[in-house]
Amino acid sequence: MPSATAPLFALAEPFAPLFDPFGFGRAAADYWRDSVERSILYWDVMRQRGNEYLEHIEKTRPTVLGFDTDIVMEGETLPRPVNYELLRVHPPEGVETDELARPFVVVDPRAGHGPGIGGFKPDSEIGIALRAGHPCYFIAFMPYPVPGQRVEDVVEAEVTFLRHVAELHPDSEKPMVVGNCQAGWQIMMAAALEPELFGPILIAGAPLSYWAGERGKAPMRYTGGMTGGSWATHMLSDMGDGLFDGAWLVQNFERLNPANTWWDKQYNLYAHVDTEADRYLQFERWWGGHVVLGGEEIQYIVDNLFVGNRLSTAQLVTSDGRRIDLRNVRSPVVVFCSQGDDITPPPQALGWVRDLYDGVDDIIANEQTIVYCVHDKTGHLGIFVSGSVSRKEHAEFTANMDYIDVLPPGLYETTVSKASERPDAELIERDYLLEFSTRDLDDLNQVVKHSPEDERRFATVARVSEINLGLYRQFLQPWIRAVSTPESARWMRKMHPNRMGYRLLSDRNPMMSSLPVMAESVRKHRHELGDDNIFRVYEDIGSSLISRSLDAWRVLRDRALEKAFLDLYGQPLLQSLVGLKGAVEGERQVPGSEPERRRFIQRRQQEVREQVAQGGAHEAVMRSVIFVLGGAPATDGRNFRRLQASRSELEPELRLEDFKHLMRDQFFILKQDREAALEAIPELLKGLDARTIDGHIEHIEHVLAASGELSEHAAARFERIKALFGKARPATRRTARRSGGASGNSSAKTAPASGTSAKRGTRQSASESSRVEGQAQAAPKADAEPADAPAAKAKARTEAKPAAEAKPETKPEAKPETKSEAKSEAKPAADAKTEAKPEAKPEVETKPVAEAEPKAAQAATPASREGGNDAEKAPAATRRRSTGSPRGQRRKR
Repeated sequence: MPSATAPLFALAEPFAPLFDPFGFGRAAADYWRDSVERSILYWDVMRQRGNEYLEHIEKTRPTVLGFDTDIVMEGETLPRPVNYELLRVHPPEGVETDELARPFVVVDPRAGHGPGIGGFKPDSEIGIALRAGHPCYFIAFMPYPVPGQRVEDVVEAEVTFLRHVAELHPDSEKPMVVGNCQAGWQIMMAAALEPELFGPILIAGAPLSYWAGERGKAPMRYTGGMTGGSWATHMLSDMGDGLFDGAWLVQNFERLNPANTWWDKQYNLYAHVDTEADRYLQFERWWGGHVVLGGEEIQYIVDNLFVGNRLSTAQLVTSDGRRIDLRNVRSPVVVFCSQGDDITPPPQALGWVRDLYDGVDDIIANEQTIVYCVHDKTGHLGIFVSGSVSRKEHAEFTANMDYIDVLPPGLYETTVSKASERPDAELIERDYLLEFSTRDLDDLNQVVKHSPEDERRFATVARVSEINLGLYRQFLQPWIRAVSTPESARWMRKMHPNRMGYRLLSDRNPMMSSLPVMAESVRKHRHELGDDNIFRVYEDIGSSLISRSLDAWRVLRDRALEKAFLDLYGQPLLQSLVGLKGAVEGERQVPGSEPERRRFIQRRQQEVREQVAQGGAHEAVMRSVIFVLGGAPATDGRNFRRLQASRSELEPELRLEDFKHLMRDQFFILKQDREAALEAIPELLKGLDARTIDGHIEHIEHVLAASGELSEHAAARFERIKALFGKARPATRRTARRSGGASGNSSAKTAPASGTSAKRGTRQSASESSRVEGQAQAAPKADAEPADAPAAKAKARTEAKPAAEAKPETKPEAKPETKSEAKSEAKPAADAKTEAKPEAKPEVETKPVAEAEPKAAQAATPASREGGNDAEKAPAATRRRSTGSPRGQRRKR
């Protein structure tokens, strides 16, 4: 209240308890004063909103972007000019970016509002990427289109922008592209036409399958059917002299939630006008910044997408004959949607996967990686506007984008959990953990909830729309175009209810002239009311009742709309009249089920099978890691970061791009023929010494330990990997060549392996010792049969040349000594078979004897331990000290 009335209240204050013992009168007076003050401040905020709206729309390049930018490229200068432009975003003070890091490109929706919502505050998609050190670009647009501009022209312009960004960062990886809402499907079209330009793609709240949806939700999908198709959109464009006012699209959005549009949003400002004014004005500057679309653009969108649903079914063809098939996208696609989104519900965001693919095998054959994340409650705008969503989901997508880029082809679902609430919190470096779980189309159908009956209804709508549009063009369009002029179109836009509300509550209205003075006086002498005031409590209760009443009306309206749609377009007679049979056989065929598509998948699978045994140690390590992690229910980016950090240990010159291709190729090989891929691991390790093989095993253990303890299934897979690596050890192959010697095949094989383990001494862990023992016991079973022939030949040579026994004593070279021993110590193959198993165990038990060898033998270099002359002598000495020396066996024979 004004300061002149303050003394009156001060004089009456001491006597108030006498006349008002229960305080109701004082509470009523305080509430009355507070409500008057809040009303003045509320209308003043609305006045400021109108002023900002007029200032915003009169700019040449209006945007709500909260960062400084430079224009890098203008779409108006392209061969096919458009009203789009490429901006370079400057990081705020104190934030530095790395020019070698992957560039981020954010594209905002042009669906009635102006650009900038993807970066209009620090905690936004652009703000998160800048703080992560990535160079950021923004694709914006002007309020009015270039005459004759088409959707294809915009797509080609975005392709040109992406190519220019890649040229600006030649040493970086391909740009990551973020498409919000309408920009999402536009970016997917561009990626389908030019797949080699794109890095990972994140589409947030973007509708791609427009017929999909769950009954009882997403009533907007029925709008086209209840208006008779796209003829109404065409009529509004003709009335606008070839331009379509985006305010009509915004009005459709607002009608979805009348409680929020007509009451909740405004009451929240009124109830908390002291604290909510800045946030409200910031959002309304974007929400009221309506833009204009070309008539040809909006007609293309409505006919081909919203009504025709041709994008997710590969039916779109460009003017130059190129088919827009989303299966051509080669970049990983991250789909971010929410259960609380009534504009783009999860079925519309994810239904395209089911529309295009018959199964996960089709996705893998196309080398596509599709990741989806379903938020539980945020609304449509919250997906790419909410600060909490940006700090959580978008921050994790940005931090894990390199891992997403190397995820093997397939379908994955992600979940974000708080690190502090997990049992392995000490292993997590960030506040949240993004986990990936493999999914199939059955899991996806739980979200999409496909209905063949509803699909036939929407197909009927598409046919009815074509009929009505033809009738409109034939009878009404000539008359409407004859009376429409540029001036009448301009006045129609000005008089739109959404635009008029901003103009009336601005300083251009003379009746608002006294409001700023009153608001300034109230701010100087503000008397805020506490939440414990009984009348303020009643106010909140009344507001809640109004909001719930509007919600109940919305539910009743949506149910009636849905029932009318289902009844009208579900009639078999109407379906037959428009050319549909109204039976199951009329359902659209999945594009991936054509015979030529099947042949492509089979050819691709055969190509992968031919690469099973190609490669080396890097392929073996990567194949092993993928196999072990495939036994876990979920994986996350910690394993990739550990692999990426240790990439220099595998091969310093291996580029990150080649590293990613390596991971994807090994997944393909494992997917096509897992057993053949695993059995080929020893062949990939052929030629490596034992120390290198052991180092690779330790490397795999190090990587797997990044995500905590392995599950029982994953641990069993890792044990199998250890056994396969053990088969590739040179010691095993070397003793296998000596299997024809005396004292049994088993003894000849296990002695060198045991000697090698003994020389490593304390460096060998208990798990490695048990692995060696298991190999020593398993090797005779695998090699006993092939040893018969060499043993028989060795016996024949021994009987024919007895003098050969003396040759090893006179030659110092290890190799001849080994050959002569093999000749002189040969036994019949039958004896080798009977003595193999009993002598394998005593041979392993002689490790302490081997450890007691002279220091010179123990101090042998790693190279000599693994294959030099000293290594050949040491096993021979060990054999002579084991049970039954070769000479004793010869004397016994």
